[in-house]
Amino acid sequence: MRVCLKSRIVLGVLGLFLIQGFAIGAEPPAPGARPSAGAPTDFDFFGKTKGFRLNTLETTPGAPAWANIILQSSNFLMCKGTIALCYYSGPEGTTPCELRPDGKIADCTCYKIDGAPYFVDINAILNLDVYLETVDACKTDGSDCLPTSSRLAPVCRSINDNKLIPHADVISAFSLALNSEDRIRQTTCGAAPYAGCMTAPCEETGETDPVTNLPLVSCACPVYDGPYQVGQKIPVDQCTLGDGLVWSAAYAPNGKTFPTPPSCIPDAPAPSGCPLLSPNPPVLPAVPSQISCSAVCSEYAKSNDQGVEVGFTCDATLCTASTADAGLVAKACTGLGKSSLSEIIALETAVGYSCSASQICGCKPKKKTSEAMFELNAEQRDRDIVPQCDLNGTLCGAPK
Repeated sequence: MRVCLKSRIVLGVLGLFLIQGFAIGAEPPAPGARPSAGAPTDFDFFGKTKGFRLNTLETTPGAPAWANIILQSSNFLMCKGTIALCYYSGPEGTTPCELRPDGKIADCTCYKIDGAPYFVDINAILNLDVYLETVDACKTDGSDCLPTSSRLAPVCRSINDNKLIPHADVISAFSLALNSEDRIRQTTCGAAPYAGCMTAPCEETGETDPVTNLPLVSCACPVYDGPYQVGQKIPVDQCTLGDGLVWSAAYAPNGKTFPTPPSCIPDAPAPSGCPLLSPNPPVLPAVPSQISCSAVCSEYAKSNDQGVEVGFTCDATLCTASTADAGLVAKACTGLGKSSLSEIIALETAVGYSCSASQICGCKPKKKTSEAMFELNAEQRDRDIVPQCDLNGTLCGAPK
């Protein structure tokens, strides 16, 4: 049975984005030297994960990484690139989560999201080596890698380079990409098995959801038994699905609120996203002293895919196209995030404008990039999308 996105029960809390009120100001305990009680030595995700060390440490008190527990807002590390979004996965329909016979893994059908900002719960990193490296760089609560710090969390690089879990086509994380269609809400459920999909490995399926036009992937999500939150208001009798199905979920033990510090998220959709620069021509905000425009422009130049600087083409498309234009966004943004974007993210977060860093810093695209932007803008107009070029006179590109 296929369920329309508007009426589908939102599945699981892969992220519970930037939840505050969870022991704010209290540093979580350092990761334990001992494995979590009863933790497996490994998960057979796809039967081919040799060379991968599972993180079996207690990343939060008494619980392993795949419990997907959020203690405070800084636990979420901001990245940008391509991920799988399993927030909408669980019951029968387009994106179910089906338990394997041993009950240790749920195979969840999830959406593939290109080019958007995404968030990783530092407590839920399944790769032990990447977890330890990320904790060393960001502290155990993630507070040294806030979006305005210009410090990119190591887990972002590992995900964007397809190195977090061997043989995965894409990694599951949290994104606000569909928040304008399905708002984030929350229902707290009692203890039961649920799929902890944060940083789980996913494989391409070749299928596309006809409702959202987004590609579908299959993610191997470890199962944890405990209390959890589902990302929508549902009757509590729907917390347990039965028929071999479980929610993709997470748990925030100390409460719930959904702010978006500092004030908005660059390149995210409404209502959480930052606006575009305006009017035409735009009034450019001052560059904060801690941001280097030279570093910003260097990041655009290094976002190179077959001679096209993807940072420019993605900016020209991502913030005006909709989820119905997933193929066009993928064309504009594929490859974004394979080099650092920390200065770009920090600048756009500090000034509160989406898809704006190159304009603010005066970064100049190469000829091939400019031609690609011009063509992408034309494709947007053909789809009745008004590109940034027409809104504020930026990222217009030039014809061949």
